Amino acid sequence: MREYLKFYIDGKWVEPVELKTLDVINPANEEVCGKIALGGAADVDAAVKAARKAFPAWSQTTREERLDVLGRILAEYQKRFGDLATAVTEEMGAPASLAQRAQVPIGMGHLATAVEVLKTFKFEEDRGPTMLVKEPIGVCGFITPWNWPLNQIVCKVAPAIATGCTMVLKPSEVAPFSGQIFAEIMHAAGVPAGVFNLVHGDGLGVGVPLSSHPEVDMVSFTGSTRAGIEVAKNAAPTVKRVAQELGGKSPNIILDDDVLAKGVARGVATMMTNSGQSCNAPTRMLVPKGRMDEAITAAREAVSTVTVGDPNGNSQLGPVVSEVQFNKIQKLIQAGIDEGATLVAGGVGRPDGLDKGYYVKPTVFANVTNEMTIAKEEIFGPVLSILGYDNLEQAIDVGNDTEYGLAAYVNGADLDKARQVASKLRAGQVSINGGGGDMMAPFGGYKMSGNGREWGDYAFHEFLETKAMLGYAPKVAAE
Repeated sequence: MREYLKFYIDGKWVEPVELKTLDVINPANEEVCGKIALGGAADVDAAVKAARKAFPAWSQTTREERLDVLGRILAEYQKRFGDLATAVTEEMGAPASLAQRAQVPIGMGHLATAVEVLKTFKFEEDRGPTMLVKEPIGVCGFITPWNWPLNQIVCKVAPAIATGCTMVLKPSEVAPFSGQIFAEIMHAAGVPAGVFNLVHGDGLGVGVPLSSHPEVDMVSFTGSTRAGIEVAKNAAPTVKRVAQELGGKSPNIILDDDVLAKGVARGVATMMTNSGQSCNAPTRMLVPKGRMDEAITAAREAVSTVTVGDPNGNSQLGPVVSEVQFNKIQKLIQAGIDEGATLVAGGVGRPDGLDKGYYVKPTVFANVTNEMTIAKEEIFGPVLSILGYDNLEQAIDVGNDTEYGLAAYVNGADLDKARQVASKLRAGQVSINGGGGDMMAPFGGYKMSGNGREWGDYAFHEFLETKAMLGYAPKVAAE
């Protein structure tokens, strides 16, 4: 049983101003696996003040000093690799193999990427008589989700550290263990007091005072579009910068060629990863109408190999994160059935033999129309919708017919045609034939999927202000 009843503020572990606790539930067995303290406005204020106090000195550190700190953080992170993997599996149900192969390593990837970008990043640009300078924006508030907890913590913290910002982190109260260990990593790495602070809590108790705090210069939020809107509203009165990575309903267009079955199988595998709990999951698969039966056969075969069960075993899919999520997914699966979609695999209820834990059957619907609930709402579970199209123009129109625009996918033998389709999809990131894994590629969305970009050098710009110093280089008088 884990007990995390202190916050990390100004380089120390401190008691909450008022102790209120929350039980953390292991989604694999529905049992209490830990307890955290829930912060409030006073705790947030103390953390923000610590970050504000640390900012003048930290913002003036040299590139070399920040590279040294990032290197120490990476070294400590590597030491805690096993602890982090165990925590992620326990708190949000990621299979141990996924935690060790992706959930934890991606945090290391962001740290290593920040180091490489920082080595050559141009903070100054000489434009004749004017000098343009990129300066750290100030104190940053980070509100991160439970589905890829370390990814979303480190993809914010690493560039913030690299650019000279100070910060306050609120990790998800649903999956807080990895965030706590990350704070321990920052302390062990000798990050100067006040540069990084952590306050546990929920959205109302910590998220609202953090996003509305007048001494927070920028808030970076990852989560649902609904919550992102509230964060933006809270931030508006203090005119702070808001970066948001929100929901998605990503299309996956399978071209009409002889590798259709391969593309369908790839789409099923990508969709089911992390139990479908990824904002960029390819949830809407578009296939030629005349080949719907072929796509159904390929999808049924692909999903039949997906195993669900104990995340500490050899299963590919663990549970979804909570009872709330489980119930929401069940209602949406039932909506698909009620609205007339063809149930290819899965359905409501737990998989056979799993009577406890928030396990969802890997589910595939076919003959879905874009007006159906399952084609419009973000499900955030292992549920795939297959839609038919008459021609590529229609496929692109349907693909773009969503309020979201985080990601999109194209699969086909003709690379030139796939590139043409990709160029017409309104999304922040488009994967062609399984392309991925580029830590330098900017990540973020169009439309209701948010604003701003994370990952690589694009992430640095989110944490920088631009100053123009006119007359920096006086004009040389004519002879």
